[in-house]
Amino acid sequence: MQTKLNRRAGFTLVEIMIVVAIIGLLAAIA
Repeated sequence: MQTKLNRRAGFTLVEIMIVVAIIGLLAAIA
């Protein structure tokens, strides 16, 4: 259970990082 939660949290962090990177690129282009 704990491993699943940790894995989910890690996946969320990765998703946030990717989204932030995309927003940064879009902001730089715009």
